[in-house]
Amino acid sequence: MPPTGVAMRDARQQLFDAAERILLRDGPNALTSRAVTTEAGCAKGVLHRHFADFDAFLTELVLDRVGRVGVQSAALLDAAGTGTVTDHLVSALTELFSSVAVAIVGLLTFRDDLRTRLRASGQTGVPILTEATAMIASYLAAERELGRVAGDADVETLALTLIGSGHLLFAGREGSVPEGEAVRKVVGSVMGGALTT
Repeated sequence: MPPTGVAMRDARQQLFDAAERILLRDGPNALTSRAVTTEAGCAKGVLHRHFADFDAFLTELVLDRVGRVGVQSAALLDAAGTGTVTDHLVSALTELFSSVAVAIVGLLTFRDDLRTRLRASGQTGVPILTEATAMIASYLAAERELGRVAGDADVETLALTLIGSGHLLFAGREGSVPEGEAVRKVVGSVMGGALTT
């Protein structure tokens, strides 16, 4: 542990990364301010220097991870018209749910105050899953414009189904990721006749 008075570089990001490691390794029950600062290798006061309290820290953590979905969304939109729609959807779901997204949903279920603060910050639905659904819907709409998804396809419903199915497929696996073929089977089943190529 660094001695008191030694500055941490990008302390907020180090604390966020430490919280993510705890969530992925030990689940939401293990996420405490002491666990986060211990994992980050800093004094407990560092967290409270940057955040009003632990729930403020968790709110910022979720919002930071929501921002990452935005980055993934931009990359997915850029891929429209290349490769195959199925491959892009399999990759997007695997990237999303292999990250901390599943653990964040567990955290939101576990902490009432966090949900309240996120709603007050303007978040609707289930943070990360809401943004992920919008990401998939936007991508499918772009592919529909390119003619690779059927013109009458309901991209919003397809996106909801893919995110819900993907979440269930990845949830509760205790660190193991489903095989790519399992994800591909879900994508194939959901997309069915909506693909034109």
